Amino acid sequence: MDETEFWELVDATREAAEGDPEEQADLLVERLLALDPDMVLDFARHFEARFNRAYTWDLWGAAWILLDGASDDAFDFFRCWLIGQGREVYEGAVHDPDSLADLLADFDEEIDGDGEELGYAADEAYEQLTGTVAPDLGIPPAASEPIGAPIDLESDRVLAERYPKLWERFRG
Repeated sequence: MDETEFWELVDATREAAEGDPEEQADLLVERLLALDPDMVLDFARHFEARFNRAYTWDLWGAAWILLDGASDDAFDFFRCWLIGQGREVYEGAVHDPDSLADLLADFDEEIDGDGEELGYAADEAYEQLTGTVAPDLGIPPAASEPIGAPIDLESDRVLAERYPKLWERFRG
């Protein structure tokens, strides 16, 4: 599975789920079950690499604004959700987290921002296909700390200055 096929699966399931991350995860498992186990592992590698790449202080600050605070776990689930939004939103957010103010048409705090189940979709599909736990993916592990300069997430002033568009749209 190449990167284009990865994003096509993500987009197709998001559209079919009408943006509901839990429904998207269920649909993703269904689609992955139609593939062979090696393709499922390829999907998992693409997902995990993007999950690790999004482990940045800049994105954590954006998540903090969107979610009105974000613990370690909440930021993990946010990164899964961000991948589930598709290539354009993901890449835009990684390059400029404040651009999420423009990239997100809607943001419903009840369902958006938490894609925990998306993070388990490939593992679930692999286990159903093979009856075994997925092996190590063979990709570099995530950094122990977020990439970039730390941000004082508790400071409204810092967040408003660093993310002016997000702050205005979601907290202003």
